[in-house]
Amino acid sequence: MAAVNLNTVRSTIESRLATELTLSPAIPIVFHNQASNPPNNGTWVQCLTSFGNNSYLTMGGTTGSSNSVIGVVVINIFTPLGVGPGSNLTVGKRVRDLFNRILVSGVHFDPPTGPEVVANPSPEGFFQTQVRLTFETFEDL
Repeated sequence: MAAVNLNTVRSTIESRLATELTLSPAIPIVFHNQASNPPNNGTWVQCLTSFGNNSYLTMGGTTGSSNSVIGVVVINIFTPLGVGPGSNLTVGKRVRDLFNRILVSGVHFDPPTGPEVVANPSPEGFFQTQVRLTFETFEDL
């Protein structure tokens, strides 16, 4: 059985984003299950990758068949309060451009949604927007 390695898919997504955010201007990033200490007056990003709906692509058993593996990436962008949305939306565009309808290492990315303003930022004290995108990869058993 050659099931898709979910950690490989997650790594494809996270490393692509981490590489982009090391470019100037560099932006700190936090991933799922990592402790974070957000800067008091700076921009930072949180990336949450989850796997969800999957489906059969072909009939069959544990061999000679194919599945679709679908997931979602939620990218939260935090910028300081009181400076307006401009810098936040600039980061949002960088994120959208990074994933918008592309294929990377067998992971197909759909058009992103957002950046949408989050009404109650978490943690408080920041202006927060969110970019969401679905992705799909395929496994052959």
